[in-house]
Amino acid sequence: MRKIRKGDNVVAIAGKHKGRQGTVLRVVSADYLVVEGLNKAKKHLRPNPMKGQTGGIVEKEMPIHISNLAVFNPATKKADRVGIRSLQDGRAVRFYKSNGEVIDA
Repeated sequence: MRKIRKGDNVVAIAGKHKGRQGTVLRVVSADYLVVEGLNKAKKHLRPNPMKGQTGGIVEKEMPIHISNLAVFNPATKKADRVGIRSLQDGRAVRFYKSNGEVIDA
């Protein structure tokens, strides 16, 4: 089970975007995620008339390493660590380490 998933609200805890929040858009690999509004880079695109693309400079979100992110806890309004525990019915769920609250019930 992954500690940070698509759709989670995360906070950058290191790097040039430290302190900014965003939502995980997609998981690129085991270690990299694309987060909305974080790690934007200017990409130079060549026009492609076959695909209907116009050329120019486009800002797009680039992958960011998972170690630079932490899940945002709405109860404490801070970044929080995430743990995994098994419930009595056998399901594995994620929980916040600071207050023990279950993330996905």
